[in-house]
Amino acid sequence: MYRNESGVPEKKIQPWDFIFDATIILFLVIAVVICVYPFIYVLSVSVSSGAAVNRGDVMLLPVDLNFEAMKTVLHYKQLWISYGNTFFYTLVGTVCNVIFTCLAAYPLSRKKFFLRRQMNFLLAFTMYFSGGLIPIYIIVTRLGFYNSRWVMIVPVLISAYNVMICRSAFEAISEELFEEAAIEGANDFYILTKIAVPLIKPTLAVLTLYYAVSRYNDFYTAMLYISEPGKEPLQVFLRRILLQASMEITQTTNINMGAVSQSSIQVRYVCIVVAVIPIMLIVPLVQKYLVQGTMLGAVKG
Repeated sequence: MYRNESGVPEKKIQPWDFIFDATIILFLVIAVVICVYPFIYVLSVSVSSGAAVNRGDVMLLPVDLNFEAMKTVLHYKQLWISYGNTFFYTLVGTVCNVIFTCLAAYPLSRKKFFLRRQMNFLLAFTMYFSGGLIPIYIIVTRLGFYNSRWVMIVPVLISAYNVMICRSAFEAISEELFEEAAIEGANDFYILTKIAVPLIKPTLAVLTLYYAVSRYNDFYTAMLYISEPGKEPLQVFLRRILLQASMEITQTTNINMGAVSQSSIQVRYVCIVVAVIPIMLIVPLVQKYLVQGTMLGAVKG
């Protein structure tokens, strides 16, 4: 410590402190470049000319700006059908997820619930052990969910991990608040909807984001239980374009692909951009709740 001209003690900056800060900044810059560059590259390829893409001229920014590939993909009917299915699965599924997560977490957080210990044990047990894929497949199909839109919602209605986060957030609320509400005549449903849920809004915002992203990216469930193209989500359509039939769009549309030079990789990248846009628009809206909500959910084990 030393004193400056005003006599205020200040900590002297050591060379090792500067080296440490510089190292941290360098790693952060590298991490940002690694995360951001692939998407910038994909976006640049999708709006460049097909000839430039085939020559390998696109490295970072678009070359010979051209939107023919974008127009070709956007004119493909199956893309919008899959988009509509995904929005239905994501919206309805996320709402159901949050509602049932709160309904499961609230009683597990109340000390007066006589089965609290047993139910918490069973909840944790399901995180480590399951019946396996074949028994689950048999149950789902025998319940009549095969090729049904509800198969994307009901079998994955609750996440045990997210229930634990929500339960911990409820436990962080003062017990005296619940007792005072009960003395005033409030029942458990009123306490849950009017007192408990409003107090854990940051945590619910994070859980909503978790559920929504999981729903939006879910393709495995659809691969197992949906065989009709009219009910498949966007991710299954995107998987087919990327891995199985990248020329499907260009062969089934009437758009002239001369300017694109029939670059199949360009069509793939356009599909990726179209699929990522909704998530990029939603995440900034709940970003401010991420840290706060996660911490609230981790107060108690």
